Amino acid sequence: MTVRQSIVFNGDLGSGKSTVSVEIAKRLGLRRVSVGDLYRQMAQERQMTALQLNLHAELDQAVDGYVDQLQRDIAASGESLVMDSRLAWHFFTDALKVHMITEPTEAARRVLARPSGPAESYTSLEEARAKLRERSESERGRFIVRYGVDKARLRNYDLVCDTTRADPEQVIAHVIDVYEGRLGADVLRAGRPLLLLDPNRVYPTEDVSTLRGLWDADAAAGAADSDGEPEPLSIGYTGEYFFVVDGHRRLSAAVRAGLPMVAARLVAEVDEPVVGGISAVDFFTAQARPGLIHDWEDAHGITLPLPEHALLGGGPVLAGEPGAGA
Repeated sequence: MTVRQSIVFNGDLGSGKSTVSVEIAKRLGLRRVSVGDLYRQMAQERQMTALQLNLHAELDQAVDGYVDQLQRDIAASGESLVMDSRLAWHFFTDALKVHMITEPTEAARRVLARPSGPAESYTSLEEARAKLRERSESERGRFIVRYGVDKARLRNYDLVCDTTRADPEQVIAHVIDVYEGRLGADVLRAGRPLLLLDPNRVYPTEDVSTLRGLWDADAAAGAADSDGEPEPLSIGYTGEYFFVVDGHRRLSAAVRAGLPMVAARLVAEVDEPVVGGISAVDFFTAQARPGLIHDWEDAHGITLPLPEHALLGGGPVLAGEPGAGA
C-alpha cells in the first residue's frame, strides 16, 4: 500500500469539497486547513462579499500574497494534512491532488441551500449560478496571470471527481482508496489523472446502434459489481465536455446500472491530440453530432445538453434520419 503525505483539494464551488475534506481529515486523523474559510474571514473583515474580494485581489497582490506564503510554509513544514484550497496543488509536491467538479446548476442549488453569511449570499438559483461562475473565472484569470498556471487543466491533478450524483460517502470512500493505493494505481503510474466521472454527463462519439444487442442485465451488473477493478474508460476533455474515446459499452452499462461515478483515464485534453494529430476539441466537434447524441439519450433515458458546436452547426440531424449515425 502506497500512501502519500498529504491530500490537497481543489474544486468547483458547490462541489462538496469542504464536506469531503472535513470527513477525510477526521477518518485519517489529519489536521485540515481551509483557505476558503480564510478568504471568507478576510472578506468579512473588509465588509466585502467573497466575489468582491476576488475581484479586489486582481488589483491588490497583497491579498493573495499573504495566503500564498501561508500555503508555502505549510507545504515546506512536511506535515501530513488535508488542505482545502484552490491553489494548494501548485504549492504541494508530495500530495494527492484532488479536483472536484459538479454540474453548474447542481452546484448553485447546493450553495443556495446552505446557510449564508455576509461574505457569501444569493437570492436565486440564477444569481447563484452566475456569481459562482464569475467568481471561478476571476480566480482562474488571476492564477494564470500571477502564477502562469491554469486551475482548469485536469493534468494538474491526480484525481478528478464529478460529484453531481454521488453522495459524500461515495466520494470519501473513493478518495481514501486512491490515497491508500487501492484504486487507480495503474492509471496514476501511467500518467495522471484518474477520472471518476458521472456517466450521465459523458458524451458518446460512436453510433449507439453498434451497441444494440449488447445491453443486458449481466452487462449492467458487471459494471456495478465487478470482482476486480474494472477497466477504465478512455476519455477526452474539451475544457467543458467529457467524451468517450474508447469504452462505449462500459459507459452504456454504467448508465443503465444507475452508477453515479465511473472510472476513466484521460487520453487528451483541449489541444492535446486524440488520434492522428486531431485535438480533443476538434475530435469532439467532428464526432459528437446532434443525431448521435439524441440517439444515445433515447437509448439510455438521459438528457445531455447539446454542445455549442451542435447548436451552431446548421439544421439539426434528428434521430432516425439519414446521416444521424453515419
